[in-house]
Amino acid sequence: MKIRLVRPTEQLKEQAINFRQEFFDNHEMVINGSELLDKTDQYEDWLKAVAANTSIETVSVNWVVTDTFFAVDEKDQIIGIIDLRHTLNDFLKNLGNCGYSVRPSERRKGYATEMLRLLLPIAKDAGMKELH
Repeated sequence: MKIRLVRPTEQLKEQAINFRQEFFDNHEMVINGSELLDKTDQYEDWLKAVAANTSIETVSVNWVVTDTFFAVDEKDQIIGIIDLRHTLNDFLKNLGNCGYSVRPSERRKGYATEMLRLLLPIAKDAGMKELH
């Protein structure tokens, strides 16, 4: 199992839509850690919001600065999604600094553990000393 974390891009649109659809086909309407990929109809709109939320100057109202990554395998297929919330507001204080999901067909293979492991140095580089 070798995966890496990559930021969402326009080039990943088709894969992202298929990733989302797999959850829906599995009767799962919530994709944790996806910054509302499960609630946004247009990928381009979601991509703009994700990009805006990476900076304190452009973060959406009532949101916190967040980095979102797709976990992709050696074939560049999206396996999962994970986000890193740099701070916690009242809504997030019981949810923690990161949310994540692995696509239904790839679960129970250790991907979530690996995604979290790969996120730790990113959190450290962001100046975070611990994750909740």
